[in-house]
Amino acid sequence: MSPRRPDMPPLGRSELRADPMAQFAVWFERALEETPLAEATTLATVDMSGNPDARMVLLKGFGPAGFRFFTNYESAKAAQLGGTPHAALVVYWRELDRQVRARGPVERLPAEESDAYWATRPRDSQLSAWASPQSKAIPSRGELEGLLEEVTERHAGGDVPRPPHWGGYVLHPETVEFWQGQVARLHDRFRYTRTADGWRIERLGP
Repeated sequence: MSPRRPDMPPLGRSELRADPMAQFAVWFERALEETPLAEATTLATVDMSGNPDARMVLLKGFGPAGFRFFTNYESAKAAQLGGTPHAALVVYWRELDRQVRARGPVERLPAEESDAYWATRPRDSQLSAWASPQSKAIPSRGELEGLLEEVTERHAGGDVPRPPHWGGYVLHPETVEFWQGQVARLHDRFRYTRTADGWRIERLGP
């Protein structure tokens, strides 16, 4: 049995915000201060056969509409979202012994929002987005580096525009669960469920 951290007392219902995105903001702010790569997120989708698939992505914003991430629209995850536009995500902050789970429908962000985020990306990342045939088989590392060299030459001396095959998604949560570890595995779990009148909050057994 591990000792309870003095700054991690049991989580009570009265301490939770009424809206899960507001509660997430509270936890995320602390995670930014105390954990490395706080925005690392597991995104789970299903393929055309109904088989689950999961990978790590970076959470690039959240708010009333939901959780945002960006990717290649020709990638495997994008194809899966095109066939089944629902997903689940998990954020785990080991140093805080906390995780957040969310599930809901996913849709593409408007082009102007993808453009705005694209403009904040380092130039190297912009060039890589153009060069990489994401999720496609390639013969060698040299092939990939050659593609990057071609793209770099093509955009030398100017801004790198956003590729038409690259942009953002937003997951609109229908359920959001907050999990905080406790001693003896008596963890605190609260699930928010969207209703016609707002959000219902329930404590779950660990």
